[in-house]
Amino acid sequence: MAPPETNSEFEALLDYLKHNRGCDLTGYKHSTLMRRFQHRMQSLKIESYNNYLQYLQRHPEEYRDLLNDVLINVTGFFRDHDAWTYLADEVIPKIIGSKEPDEPIRIWSAGCAAGHEIYSLLILLAEALGIENCLKRVQCYATDADEEAIQQARRATYKELELASIPPEWLQKYFHPTPQGYTFHPALQHTVIFAYHDLTQDAPISKLDLLMCRNVLIYFKPEIQARVLVRFHFGLKHTGFLFLGKTETLVHRRPIFTSFHHQHRIYTKASKLEISDYLSIAQKSSPQKALTPPTQEHDFWRTLFETNPAAQLAIDLNGWLIGANEQASHLFDLTPEDWNRPFQELVPGKILRSHISIQAFYRARSTVSLKHVEGVTAKGIKYFDITIAPVFNAQRQFLGVAITFADRSDYQQLTEKLSSTEAELDKLREAMHTTQMELEAAHQEMHLLDQDPTY
Repeated sequence: MAPPETNSEFEALLDYLKHNRGCDLTGYKHSTLMRRFQHRMQSLKIESYNNYLQYLQRHPEEYRDLLNDVLINVTGFFRDHDAWTYLADEVIPKIIGSKEPDEPIRIWSAGCAAGHEIYSLLILLAEALGIENCLKRVQCYATDADEEAIQQARRATYKELELASIPPEWLQKYFHPTPQGYTFHPALQHTVIFAYHDLTQDAPISKLDLLMCRNVLIYFKPEIQARVLVRFHFGLKHTGFLFLGKTETLVHRRPIFTSFHHQHRIYTKASKLEISDYLSIAQKSSPQKALTPPTQEHDFWRTLFETNPAAQLAIDLNGWLIGANEQASHLFDLTPEDWNRPFQELVPGKILRSHISIQAFYRARSTVSLKHVEGVTAKGIKYFDITIAPVFNAQRQFLGVAITFADRSDYQQLTEKLSSTEAELDKLREAMHTTQMELEAAHQEMHLLDQDPTY
């Protein structure tokens, strides 16, 4: 084990990178990081972390070379061939089969490196859908913490040796020879949005049908792996798939994923997330101190978010959204980026503000109930019974507001249908009454004719 002073120097180096270069490596396994840093330092004949920190401060260009050593991008086209074959034969057909003919298919390659894997997947999708249909329907996102790797992925140009695992017919169909190497199909390439993304801190891409993150989690500490997996769970649809690397296993205190194919490391969503999970996603972007539920409020948060089938939201003392359960996120199309935004700017806030002021509620601090409130949501026009309740901790300190949207759209539709039916019955009763009066008049006239033929 390294001496204490060396460890403290290493921590100082990581702290410098985090706060001065925007590169947070604190979640990576320190034993792995130390080996990579030592490799870079030896090439420069630098013996201590403190001296290397000074070197970084004097030579800004060294930062990029360091990342190239630390964030090693070991990948290739169709790496672990059997897993990709299973993906093509079993998973992709299930994704396509669960969709309407023109419905989009959303893919995220997290830790995309130089693009080999996202382009491998695009080939499989193009083979399954046809290139033209693939261009219309597939939406791809590819992210990495290494800016240089992202640039390589955008260029999409590879040496002949890198393409050895690609069948000749696919090489001819999907790659074009250039003086620099072979460039991936330009039109398909443009379906991919490349971006910098920190898996441990940034909000996940959502509504995904397939999420690939292969041979990335193994570099993180177990607690950081668990944090990343929460983000992956949030990003996937209920019918979505998670595709990990061959040497990776899931690390989480609860089984939030279930194995679809253990050998090939393909998973689907299992148990729901807890409020602590949702709060961990929103933690980075909070512009203020958010409400946290370590002890006193834990029972409240658990009950609020896990047991109520209605859509529920939590608003802090400043009027900011700090939590939404799964039902609310689905109904109002909320993402982690909406957390820590003014509630009044969001769809549920706009629905509510025409009926009551949150600021007025904060002054009164008593439960308010609203009936049959109409609102436009991501699912169309809905009708709600809304309850706004104050939340206090054990010391009776006012923490914020819990708002419940109980969907009464079915009841409203039945009520409207009943009213329409009653109106039709009234018309029918009136017509029957008129007919009865006409029959009675005709009957009286026939009776008079029987009594007096000259009538």
